[in-house]
Amino acid sequence: MAESLLFSFAELLIGKLATAAVQEASLAFGVHSELQQMKATMALIKGVLLDVENSQSNALREWLEQVKRVFYDAEDIVDDFECEALRKHVVNTYGSFSRKVRRFFSKNNPVVYRLRMAHHIQDINTRLARLAADRNMFGLQIIDHDTRVVHVREMTHSHVNPSDVTGREHDKNKIVNLLVQDGDCQSLSVISIVGMGGLGKTTLAKLVFNDTKIDECFQLKMWVCVSNDFELRNVLIKILNSAPNSTPKNFKNFETEKLQNLLRKKLEGKKFLLMLDDVWNEDPARWHELKEIIDVGVKGSKVLVTTRNHAVAVIMRTKSSNLYLLGCLSEKDSLSLFVKFAFDDGEEKKHPELLEIGKEIMEKCDGLPLAVKTVGSSLFSRYDKKEWESIRDSEIWNLKQNEEGILPALKLSYDQLPSYLKPCFASFSLYPKDVAIHCSHISSMWEALGFLPPPEENESMMDVANHLLHELWSRSFLSDYLDLGSDSSFRLHDLVHDLATYIAKGEFERIYLHNENISENARHLTIMEKNLVAQAFLHTGLRSVSLPEGMNNEALLIKLVSRCKYLRFLNLCSTEFKSLPYSIGKLKHLRYLNLQYSVKLRRLPDSVCELQNLQTLILLGFVKLQELPKGIRNLISLRSLVITTKQVDFPDKDIAVLTSLENLYICNCDNLESLFNGIELSTLKKLSLSECENLKSVPFHAIRNLKILVISECPKLELSMGVGSQIPDSRLNLVILKGLTQLVTLPQWIQGSANSLQSLLIIGCINLKELSDWLTILIYLKVLVISKCPNLLSVPDNMDKLTNLEKLDMTGCPELWKRFEPGVGQDWHKISHIKHVYNFDEKENEKKEYKKEDEEKKRGRKRRRRR
Repeated sequence: MAESLLFSFAELLIGKLATAAVQEASLAFGVHSELQQMKATMALIKGVLLDVENSQSNALREWLEQVKRVFYDAEDIVDDFECEALRKHVVNTYGSFSRKVRRFFSKNNPVVYRLRMAHHIQDINTRLARLAADRNMFGLQIIDHDTRVVHVREMTHSHVNPSDVTGREHDKNKIVNLLVQDGDCQSLSVISIVGMGGLGKTTLAKLVFNDTKIDECFQLKMWVCVSNDFELRNVLIKILNSAPNSTPKNFKNFETEKLQNLLRKKLEGKKFLLMLDDVWNEDPARWHELKEIIDVGVKGSKVLVTTRNHAVAVIMRTKSSNLYLLGCLSEKDSLSLFVKFAFDDGEEKKHPELLEIGKEIMEKCDGLPLAVKTVGSSLFSRYDKKEWESIRDSEIWNLKQNEEGILPALKLSYDQLPSYLKPCFASFSLYPKDVAIHCSHISSMWEALGFLPPPEENESMMDVANHLLHELWSRSFLSDYLDLGSDSSFRLHDLVHDLATYIAKGEFERIYLHNENISENARHLTIMEKNLVAQAFLHTGLRSVSLPEGMNNEALLIKLVSRCKYLRFLNLCSTEFKSLPYSIGKLKHLRYLNLQYSVKLRRLPDSVCELQNLQTLILLGFVKLQELPKGIRNLISLRSLVITTKQVDFPDKDIAVLTSLENLYICNCDNLESLFNGIELSTLKKLSLSECENLKSVPFHAIRNLKILVISECPKLELSMGVGSQIPDSRLNLVILKGLTQLVTLPQWIQGSANSLQSLLIIGCINLKELSDWLTILIYLKVLVISKCPNLLSVPDNMDKLTNLEKLDMTGCPELWKRFEPGVGQDWHKISHIKHVYNFDEKENEKKEYKKEDEEKKRGRKRRRRR
């Protein structure tokens, strides 16, 4: 663990020791003074952790490793108190009604438990005292708090537009010219943009891809993000899904032969441009396999490639190919970009001394756009000359470089993060590259690992996570950040991901091919391939484990569950286990259990309901699940529940008593006809109903406190929700209506959220004919997406009343776009006040309309280590 992460963890743990729940438990068990001693010694040790960051001493590193181990053991004790309190609560609430509950939850002898915990605390205090004394050997100074916090910058936009790109017009024009030249060659030609990470290859490719000359030249354009996954079948699926006018399909069960036939038919007779972004494949055979399929003999068809690796460009050459070496920004363009991020408009003129220092800093950035942007953002609103000189002269620039060469610049921004954000940032390393990450997922992980502070009144845990993500975005760590009110999504630039991996080394580990020096003390493991499981160290202190897709070694799962009793996070997504060990109920610290798409599981052991600490349970795609396990009402900590089941009768009463439940997702439950009969879910903040073909009714009274409502492909659902008009004082921030053939006009109850609704997304509602005139009362609306609604011909008059509306997306509404196309449409004046009016092509629509979570998971599978 990097020293800054250990400092952050110490702060979190000391804060937990001070909570009312732990104080009450320590008094009840007679260990209050011992815990106070533990807290004081931890605070002393924490005070010196910031003084060790640049040390190369092996002895000091070993001391830090010992500190890390004892801190984790202390956290286990603190969390054990919380588990015991929850256990007692369950027994007191349900024990008198059920012998089974008493058997599940009444296993601890109070006297024995008290003695055992007192012994553990005494052991930890002895170890802490020894470590506190040993610190004197290293001459460490106490630093009371982290002073490197920078101000949060409010960025003006979240998407890169052509006007926001600096210094790439010349490059764009050159590549466009290469693409539109047919020449005499009949074979497919490839243009490769090659350069080191951080140069903006993908940004340049986007400028090219959306140029009007390209639209005029090619009948068909397709954009595919490849990364390490160049397995033929997966690439074919991505290309098919990216083709315009194609409905994304689940090709999982299609044979490669059928996929290649479909693609050749799609390409036949069309001059096409295929964009392959971020290619790493160095195996010529794999490229030639793909080339043979897509080369259908149409003159002028092109493949545009971005890659960091010259070898990739060489193996993808054809007779008429070109290799375009992308260079760094000029000094002038670098400074121009730096000024955009380091100063408010025109502010640099007031600080000529800082601008001169900025020029020297730009020399260190060496024309790399990402480095310029991140360093500029870190200096925004800071006008102390000494601070600028400190960054210019910082030893961070002297760190050993990896091949990208800009980690020092990025790490400089990381070092200035508040300590509470550092473990959140490091956890990004557990995700694969090139995927969209949604707040709804990462908030569950952060909460399970104890990274989130407690919410304020009327605030959900996802709201807390959104605040942290917004802060990371404001510091330029997140790309394609989209704020939808109570939810958000984002991506990580490759180099930002590399930085997270660099920071997290030894604490968060992803095990993939060619791994070296995997830490035996890592607390968080993601195993990428079945045949790599042997490389994992399943030590007892593991906090989180993600097993690879297709994993079916039940003996290993039993070993994992029995050895790793302190697990907080267990991800078994897309595994092929036929059963779960009954002993899973002994993982009393477990807070997150993901069984998504574990299609061979028919049932869950009832012992799952012993997990009273469980906060997230994901059973999406659990197509063989006959019913939920008995006793689900005992999961009193559950905040997020995702269900796919064959049940006819939904367990309304069991769900109703889950007083912590905030997020409920009901998916592919084709036997359900009604929900929430006679109950009210007062704590629920998000409800998603997806692909429930026979669902007919959901009473709105049961969900009146919602902030997010998603209804997708439920063709029989009565959308009025039993409400004739608006519901006053409803609190919806985000509404998504998708694939609803019964939707002709907007449900009137949306009006009740006039004072809260920030995002309204209407996608694939082919029979929608009008947007009600009352739409203009939604004065807080920021994002309006109307996608694939071909029968919608107009928007209400007085759209100018929506003064907060920043984004209007009309993708897939051709007639509507004709009337409202910026600058030329006859009704453009009605919406000309809106900052961003879009009409994405199909691929951009897929990427930008926040509906590709499952597809984007596939992008991260079977990846080699980035070299």
